[in-house]
Amino acid sequence: MPTHFDLLCFSHLRWDWVYQRPQHLLSRAARERRVFFFEEPREGDSPGLEINHPEPGLTVAVPYLPSGLTHEESERLQRVLLADLLAQQEIHSYVSWYYTPMAMGLTPRLTPLATIYDCMDELSGFQGAPPALRGREAELLRRADLVFTGGHSLWEAKRTQHPRVYAFPSSVDVAHFRRARRARVDAADQAAIPHPRLGYCGVIDERMDLALLASLARARHDWQLVLVGPIAKIDLANLPQADNIHYLGPKSYAALPRYLAGWDVALLPFAHNDATRFISPTKTPEYLAAGCPVVSTGIRDVVRPYGERGLVRIADTAEAFEAAVDAALSEDRASRLATVDPFLAQTSWDDTWMEMSGLISAVVQGAQAPAAVSPAAVVLRDGSTAA
Repeated sequence: MPTHFDLLCFSHLRWDWVYQRPQHLLSRAARERRVFFFEEPREGDSPGLEINHPEPGLTVAVPYLPSGLTHEESERLQRVLLADLLAQQEIHSYVSWYYTPMAMGLTPRLTPLATIYDCMDELSGFQGAPPALRGREAELLRRADLVFTGGHSLWEAKRTQHPRVYAFPSSVDVAHFRRARRARVDAADQAAIPHPRLGYCGVIDERMDLALLASLARARHDWQLVLVGPIAKIDLANLPQADNIHYLGPKSYAALPRYLAGWDVALLPFAHNDATRFISPTKTPEYLAAGCPVVSTGIRDVVRPYGERGLVRIADTAEAFEAAVDAALSEDRASRLATVDPFLAQTSWDDTWMEMSGLISAVVQGAQAPAAVSPAAVVLRDGSTAA
């Protein structure tokens, strides 16, 4: 049975956008084997494939297609470009890894050693989801050898749809974000912003509770809201504007600890809608590792385990959220970190990838992957259980 194989990933997220789950996992995979990251197409004058090597062992392939194509024409050209990639890079023995079920239209003739579906979000709940997405996901679930989910609520939604579904919630590179606790120089573009600062980093899109942010800014003119990250799928005219709301734009993953170091409270101000129903925000443990007190709306995978463990304050109304921030501002830092750090010591992206890699290797080598834990009593990484 093969032990050396490449990893061929199909993603709806771009490698050079926000550094999140795919980058954390696949950069670690690239330390062990060649990883090819095939993105969704961009517009170009003629069909072609742009190849980049952002990290050792990692190849990012970006298809370029002319505008005006039908969906069928787009998929046909992408199949040709994918075949060119496999031939040029001599990709013969490989595992297929999917973030987007829509890529099933590109891969009907592939013969991977194994098929992995890393389901990090319920994409069908997002604004503008393709009508064919649910059908493509059903097809992917039929073909997949293993299914990973980005959180426990998503595991609960998928566990009856496949015999091998494993929950791998958002993890953290503690050492990277702990730099925020030692930072002495503020980020240049937030240095002039007064304190107290309430910060958020991540994509600003349909998942954000914009009304909550606006209410918070109106209620407390002395609080400064600092929002770091790209804006997507939101009309800029609908973003709340005030003297104490600061949109600083996207920042590199390397720069994030310096921004977090200058915040007095970190926020998870998510709305309750279809797009947030199953999310497991990567930034939750990142905020905690940076040493920030955290206030969140009642997202299920934040409430459990973080809210129940007293690591994050949970509030959903504007008044309750304001009160929670007030309480967070007066927390005793040493006491909080004494609770946070033992919890964070139980999880890391290195450990998550090691567990995933072991499951994949077992399937590739023809062994039966261990059965997923009974849905009746899943043991979470914090030692509690979930029904």
